[in-house]
Amino acid sequence: MSVDSKQTRLLALCAIREEGQSVDWSLVAREASRPGGLDSLERGMISETSSVAAESRPLLERGLQHSEQAHERVAQEIEAAREVGARLVTVLDDDYPANLRLIPNLPPFLFILGDGPRAVDLRSVCVVGTRKASEPGLQRARHMARLLVEAGVTVVSGLARGIDTSAHSAALDAGGRTIAVIGNGITSVYPRENEKLAQRIQECGAVVSQFWPTSSPAKWTFPRRNAVMSGIAQGTVVIEASSTSGAKMQARLALEHHKRVFLLSSLVTDQPWARRYLDRGAVEVDDVEQVLTLLAEPERVIAVADQRRSVAQLALDLG
Repeated sequence: MSVDSKQTRLLALCAIREEGQSVDWSLVAREASRPGGLDSLERGMISETSSVAAESRPLLERGLQHSEQAHERVAQEIEAAREVGARLVTVLDDDYPANLRLIPNLPPFLFILGDGPRAVDLRSVCVVGTRKASEPGLQRARHMARLLVEAGVTVVSGLARGIDTSAHSAALDAGGRTIAVIGNGITSVYPRENEKLAQRIQECGAVVSQFWPTSSPAKWTFPRRNAVMSGIAQGTVVIEASSTSGAKMQARLALEHHKRVFLLSSLVTDQPWARRYLDRGAVEVDDVEQVLTLLAEPERVIAVADQRRSVAQLALDLG
C-alpha cells in the first residue's frame, strides 16, 4: 500500500486527540476538499462557520502544537492496513467515490480491501434490513440483490447478520459486484461468522471501512457506518426493519442525504414508521424495475460531484 505525503498529512489531522475528543472528521473532510484546504487546516484555519467548526477549532489549534503522537498513530495504522493488503483512498484523491462526495457527513478517508472504488459503483443501491430477519425477508433480500446485479447495479450492504448477509451472498452467487461497508477497522471481520463471506466479497467487490484499521466495533461506529452506506450508494432499499432497527436509521439518513429511499410494500404494510416515511419522500416499491427507473446515470452523479467541488472553489475565490 502506497501512501503519499498529502494523505499522511490528512490522516494526522484526524489523529489529533485531546481527552478523548478529536476534531470532527466530517469537518476535516469538507475543509480538506476545498482548494488549499489541507494547508489551511495545518495552519489551524477553518473556513466553515458552523457550531461543529467552532468546537473543533481550539482542539485543532492545540493539537497542531503537539502533533508527534498523531503522526505516530498514523504510522502504526498505515502499517496495520499494509499488513492485511488494504489500500487508502481519501477526499484528496480523484478516485474517492463520487456518490460519497455528495453528502455533508462524508468520511475523510476509506481503507479498502478488494477492487474498488470503480466507475461501475456509481450505479449502486444499498440493500439493508434487520439482523433478525424472517425467512420471507431473507428471500426478498436475495431476490432484490440478484435482480439488481443482473441489471448491472452494484449491491451495497453492511456485512451484518440477516438481510445484509443474504444481499451480499445473492449478489455474489449471481456473478455480480457487491460492496460491504463495515462498522470496524479493516484488519478484522465482524461478525466473525462472515469471514468467508468477506473474503468472497474482496474477490468480486470491495470491503470498505471509514475507521482506523485497528478499530474494534462499538455502539457508536454503526450509525457512522450507516451514513457511509447511504452516501456511497445512489439509494437504499429497506427490506425488513422494526422501528428500532439500524436500517430505519439508514433510511432517515438517506432522506437527509437527498438519496432515494425504497421501502418494500411488505414493509410498508407491516411497519407504521415505513408508512410515515412515505410522506417524507420514500418510495414504496414492489419490484426492482421501480428502483432501476429512479437511478441516475453515472455521468449525472459525476457532474453533480464536480459541481460541488466547483462551488467550493468559487466560495474560496469570493471569500
